Amino acid sequence: MARPSVVILLALAFALPARAQLDASQMAATRVKAEPCFACHGPDGNSQNPDYPILAGQTWRYIYIELKDFNEGRRSDPQMSPMAANLSRDDMIQFGQFFSAQKPLPIKFQADGAKVEAGRKVSDAVLCPMCHLGGFVGQNEIPKVAGQWPQYVKKQLADFKARRRTNDAGNMTSVAATLSDADIENLSHYIGNL
Repeated sequence: MARPSVVILLALAFALPARAQLDASQMAATRVKAEPCFACHGPDGNSQNPDYPILAGQTWRYIYIELKDFNEGRRSDPQMSPMAANLSRDDMIQFGQFFSAQKPLPIKFQADGAKVEAGRKVSDAVLCPMCHLGGFVGQNEIPKVAGQWPQYVKKQLADFKARRRTNDAGNMTSVAATLSDADIENLSHYIGNL
């Protein structure tokens, strides 16, 4: 009899398909389907608006899971919830693969050096790199947040802290609950500067 942890790992391994590269025709078709996303997230996922996240270079599995959470009501947003409402599983996977394949561009943000250093210390203290990895590059379902708009990062951390966002299995809400407003400000400068 298989141990429960082995069974769980096997179930997770087969829950999502391995990331197959979209071929050129699939990439072109997905780009057309993704055009409505560009209004907020920018061309090819490089948002120019600090209220919206950069999707270019994000882990495809994270994009898929967030779209699925919007689609199924585990995450709510006045703009995203309706956009994700009618997406199929294949659409969500293809959007994840499309945006993860795009090259992220640097943001135009002037970081405050003192806040960057203070944010680095907060990051080390609350062990952010344990999940987001060194350099905040993300992995699988854990998002890449390096180079993300600080304004967006601040809002997400504040939403986790206030439990307005809870689609994280408690991981981020637990960490964010320990952060002061100054910690959140400093972390946003640190992450945006990476």
